[in-house]
Amino acid sequence: MSDALGRVADSTGNWVDRYAPVRVRAYLRLARLDRPIGSWLLLLPCWWSAALAAIDAHLPIPNLWHVALFFVGAFAMRGAGCTWNDIVDRDLDARVERTRSRPIPSGQVSVRQAAAFLIAQALVGLLVLLQFNPFAIATGIASLAIVAIYPFMKRYTYWPQIVLGLAFSWGALMGWAAAFGRLDGPALLLYAGTISWVIGYDTIYAHQDREDDALIGVKSTALLFGNRTKPMLGIFYGLAVILIGAAGMTVHAGVTFALGLAAFAGHLGWQIWRLDIDDPDLCLMLFRSDRDAAMILLAGMVLDALLRAAT
Repeated sequence: MSDALGRVADSTGNWVDRYAPVRVRAYLRLARLDRPIGSWLLLLPCWWSAALAAIDAHLPIPNLWHVALFFVGAFAMRGAGCTWNDIVDRDLDARVERTRSRPIPSGQVSVRQAAAFLIAQALVGLLVLLQFNPFAIATGIASLAIVAIYPFMKRYTYWPQIVLGLAFSWGALMGWAAAFGRLDGPALLLYAGTISWVIGYDTIYAHQDREDDALIGVKSTALLFGNRTKPMLGIFYGLAVILIGAAGMTVHAGVTFALGLAAFAGHLGWQIWRLDIDDPDLCLMLFRSDRDAAMILLAGMVLDALLRAAT
């Protein structure tokens, strides 16, 4: 099969297509390095948590060593998670227009090759995890059970986005655990708020496949909510803002944090206003914009830590 045919439908013209050696392109796609948005969405809650810990500890910036480790770990483990997802979903992916060109269903990579690649990525993630304190290591290992069961959830429940939220929000615990060697209320509130945010943005993402999912019997909140998606997004995004705000209040964050949170909330409101669930391209664009929303909140957190430490 030619490399052009191997391109995934919603990811073309990226750096993998242009610059990566042909022999490794399928593996880069398997790890979703052609579409790094998911890695960013896994990473940013880690950085939120590290920044929240800095505010609580009166430090001017988050621990930069932890910040770097989270970057490497997020990209490695997101790639491993996507590889595991593609192994489990290879038959379903072959029946959906957007995913049938993925490396496994298209025949570019065998299941055995994908499994070996999964192990390699997981080992990188383990090496990163071992740089943290024992409590953070145990906390990171605990997430693997959720990651393992996630691909199966859409076969049994209309709420697989909850399980994805539990997995993709885990970084909201990790930054705090790495800083303090324990978990406290602020980290748990941040985790709960991040879960609500993930449920919202992944519902938007799932609307791209709504029709195919209905035909093959795959469930999602996009199918469950249907024309009620906008008000349901309002609920989940509203909960995200309230819970993240509560996390900030418990560490006595200041005005800069509040301004960042308000801008984050405004961005989420803009997503709801712009959303057209019958426009897959728009759904993808809005989903990708969540990295911008998360960066805005992160900027507010980091500036708040800096200003607090200076006073």
